[in-house]
Amino acid sequence: MKNYKYLVLFLLSLGFVSCDDSGDLDAIVEEVVPVVQLEANGLNFSKYISLGASFTAGFTDGGLFKAAQENSFPNILAGKFKLANGGDFKQPLMNDNIGGLLLGGNVIQGPRLFFNGATPQVLSATPTTEVTTPVGGGLNNLGVPGAKSFHLLAAGYGNVQGVALGLANPYYARMATSPTATILGDAMAQQPTFFTLSEIGGNDVLGYATSGGSGVDQSPSAANPTGNLDPSTYGGNDITNPLVFKNVFSNLVTTLTSGGAKGVVANVPYITTLAHFTTVPYNPVPLDAATAGLVNGAYAPYNGGIQQAFGTLVQLQVMTQAQADAEIAKRTINFSAGQNAVVIVDENLTDLEAINPAFAGLKQYRQATSDDLLVLTSSSFIGTLADPNNPLSINGVAVPLADRWVLTPEEQLAIKTATDAYNQAIDEVVASNPNIALVDFKGVLQEASMGISFDGYNMTTKLVTGGLISLDGVHLTARGYALMANKILAAMDAKFGSNFTKATNGLAKAGDYPTNFSPMLR
Repeated sequence: MKNYKYLVLFLLSLGFVSCDDSGDLDAIVEEVVPVVQLEANGLNFSKYISLGASFTAGFTDGGLFKAAQENSFPNILAGKFKLANGGDFKQPLMNDNIGGLLLGGNVIQGPRLFFNGATPQVLSATPTTEVTTPVGGGLNNLGVPGAKSFHLLAAGYGNVQGVALGLANPYYARMATSPTATILGDAMAQQPTFFTLSEIGGNDVLGYATSGGSGVDQSPSAANPTGNLDPSTYGGNDITNPLVFKNVFSNLVTTLTSGGAKGVVANVPYITTLAHFTTVPYNPVPLDAATAGLVNGAYAPYNGGIQQAFGTLVQLQVMTQAQADAEIAKRTINFSAGQNAVVIVDENLTDLEAINPAFAGLKQYRQATSDDLLVLTSSSFIGTLADPNNPLSINGVAVPLADRWVLTPEEQLAIKTATDAYNQAIDEVVASNPNIALVDFKGVLQEASMGISFDGYNMTTKLVTGGLISLDGVHLTARGYALMANKILAAMDAKFGSNFTKATNGLAKAGDYPTNFSPMLR
């Protein structure tokens, strides 16, 4: 019986072999994907010029370096434009993959970041790119890290002599065709046939945001209906007046399209949704019960003083009891065992000392709430000692965090209000000019906060793991810039009738672009 079983198996195997040899089995047919030719529908890419700030330059991981520039969204676009007879695309390439800048041999911008397996870390290397060594004219990528909207029109913004004085931009100093050149002028000198004007407006609120709202909002207000209309008087962390932005943006687009060029502009995202503002929790302080008790004891005089001060203000009818109770609740500081909110300085609280010198010492302190945003750089500051000789002088606990570490709800509202005004101006310009397509970068970032799909990758705005935002918490990864390029191409298809989104190899592929760079890359 056992032998019979093996005989049957042997005969069956012969049968299968016989069928295969006779060719009775159907051959596996490889699916043929039809080639779709690219159709530009009359768009002229022979001289593509990109204008903008750090996103346009390819800034990532806290630096600008060769590999990042090669993965910039304008360079990706230029590669696709070549499929439709696009011209060469010249960038102001850095000397290395270290990042950073030298001015007269001295480091003025540090190296890029890399991920060490636990946290972003600054690359241990010395930059080699010298600001005083020009890269020559004829550049297609005129993305200048740090540029605000009005800087694109500012003569002397690339004057090398002004860099050390803070009067010029070191990145543009390498690129400018003359000491009095403007970014827009350098672009127009090349007679662009197509352009991108991207993230204009982002830096007009970014400095204010990353500095914890320590700048000045130059926007119109009830006290000053026009606000400050002179950007030459602005500080580096100020919010640009929306009326100034509107005038500048309209000027840029009108000039760029004056010779018949077409282009794409991007609106401004809500930057406070980026990882730089959402990574550090408001309650990062772990305490045991004993330590919490010690800290509460130290704050007891402050809490008591607040109660007494507001009680006095109610008696003097300076405020109602309800108003006093609300602010007392905000300002009372209390720690407990477990995770605790940091103590911060909030300039929006009532300035008791200004009301009555008797209240001197009752500063504008409170504990943070989930409505506050701590900037990314605060993560390395919270928990350090204000006084190395005093183990109790813990920053964020015994020593409140200064304004520059936190964006309060009022400061966030100022950013949102300005951003909405910028986007309204952009929408109006796009609606009035048939040669302009709009890419909804604001919508892309909003979608990415929950997760956006790119060739099977789920990309989010989370630091390190999200894949979209680089290690500095603000700028995109190479894969993020590829996604941005594809969104621009889709906007072009919708406006101008091209077919990049359907053409063979018309879009960038996610797998071709990294989300981080090795520290060995120099």
